[in-house]
Amino acid sequence: MTAATSGIRELLAFVYDGRTADDLADRLEKRYPVAVNDRRVRFDSADAVLISYADTVRNGPVPPLRTLRRVVGEHAPEYTHLHVLPFFPSSGDGGFSVTDFTAVDPAHGTWDDVTALAGDRRLMVDLVLNHVSAESAWFRRFLAGDAEHAGWFHVVDPAADLSAVFRPRTHPLLTRFETADGPAHVWTTFSADQVDLDFSNPAVLEAVLDVLAGYVANGARMLRLDAVGFVWKELGTPCLHHPKTHAIVKLVRAFLDRIAPGVQVVTETNVPHADNVAYFGDGHDEAQMVYNFSLPPLVLDAFTRGSAADLSNWAANLQTPGETTFFNFLASHDGIGMTPASPIIGPERVAALAERARRLGGDWSGRTTDDGTVVPYELNINYADALADHPGQDGREIAGRMLAAASIQFALQGVPGVYIHSHLGSRSWRDGPSVTAERRSINRERLALDRLDAELADPRGARAVTVEGHRRLLRARRDHPAFDPYTPHHVEPVDPRVFSLIRQNEHGEMWCVTNVSAGTVDVDSLPGWARRRDVLTGRTETGRVELGPYEYRWYRRS
Repeated sequence: MTAATSGIRELLAFVYDGRTADDLADRLEKRYPVAVNDRRVRFDSADAVLISYADTVRNGPVPPLRTLRRVVGEHAPEYTHLHVLPFFPSSGDGGFSVTDFTAVDPAHGTWDDVTALAGDRRLMVDLVLNHVSAESAWFRRFLAGDAEHAGWFHVVDPAADLSAVFRPRTHPLLTRFETADGPAHVWTTFSADQVDLDFSNPAVLEAVLDVLAGYVANGARMLRLDAVGFVWKELGTPCLHHPKTHAIVKLVRAFLDRIAPGVQVVTETNVPHADNVAYFGDGHDEAQMVYNFSLPPLVLDAFTRGSAADLSNWAANLQTPGETTFFNFLASHDGIGMTPASPIIGPERVAALAERARRLGGDWSGRTTDDGTVVPYELNINYADALADHPGQDGREIAGRMLAAASIQFALQGVPGVYIHSHLGSRSWRDGPSVTAERRSINRERLALDRLDAELADPRGARAVTVEGHRRLLRARRDHPAFDPYTPHHVEPVDPRVFSLIRQNEHGEMWCVTNVSAGTVDVDSLPGWARRRDVLTGRTETGRVELGPYEYRWYRRS
């Protein structure tokens, strides 16, 4: 028995009773043999992830997955990993209301198109394990009274005390559905169209692991566990970060260690930092990477206030156990999450950022707190627009700020993940929310390839400037092993308006500085850095450091 197999049995015994655990472990062992190739993968300074929907860029009748492959190859070749957001048949929520986990939406392409992408770079795929679409076959069978699916979803008495449950949304937690046996109130954490799976039924876990194995067989090398913090429900608790939720993450990790040890687990939990990093486990038994959810709002707050003080204090205390690291991102297909920032900058500044997003042409969505108050959950706005001074600000000015923010993201310990609209220099799609009736659509515009190509052909345009800026940062990271994702960074304050850190290991040393303010900053160089070379521009400098508004530099000693 391998260590992974032993771990699976122990974890199943914790989650379920002994006989049930043994039976499920036996079935999994028979169905999924131990991998012959047990090579594990370690990230390095070259690694970076591009995040995109399958159909972000469209080209007439060409399957969007093929168009995506072309766009990445031509305009984003430095990215070593590609995260294709849910490409399965779906009834809504930008693909996260999945109706069939085993199929590729024909509107996007085929499994052959997915495996072709996986042949170019390492593929990251979403495992949407908390919920399924209310239109899915699994839920329809439940509604029809199918015995096999009878216990797959949470049916709750509407009179039950649900006051302890953490709510990331403002809609009712329970949704009424008509079943073959009469009305049933079903647990729906995120929307009435997304029904939560009941992992206390081992058949649900088994089905999800089968789905996971299918993704691996089709080329997935990273698995993003979507909204994983909510998967285990127990009345009287917050139903968030339950010990058995962590056990499910450990089971996913142990299962992958058995069948495909080179596949890595990334957890997505939009929660305060301490709860988020708990998904590292002991550094060896849960996620290899966690989304660094505090980073986007803290960087935005720094640029908004012209002060990196709180960002620097937070970054100075980041730690990772074992062979783990952060997934550092600024923008995503969702909004800019505010929950992780509130304990750091306070609810008043969170509220101010939310109102500022509205003034800049965006919006915000809320969550309901224990006392019934609605507070900002996320800002619905393109990240570049969130950095602006006013709506409609010049695109090249905004591009400069976006790249300055990216210079912080890319300098920190971890692996950078860049949303395709950020890489391509997109702005808010202001008509999106009214067209789709979803606030998040403001950051999910679909682009026509011919128009995109024309805009990128202008070397002085905002899109081309943004793309080249991201690519320059990626090449600099790749060429300097001091940016190894496992190497800790060391914050070196030089001025409240400047984010300053050192990356150092046996391969070299880098000093990264970013001015987050609209003014010029003149500071002393750090000891030993009086003569230095900016690897982004090739310029050699001596003496003090002068940074113009939103200017950034990555130095080597010279």
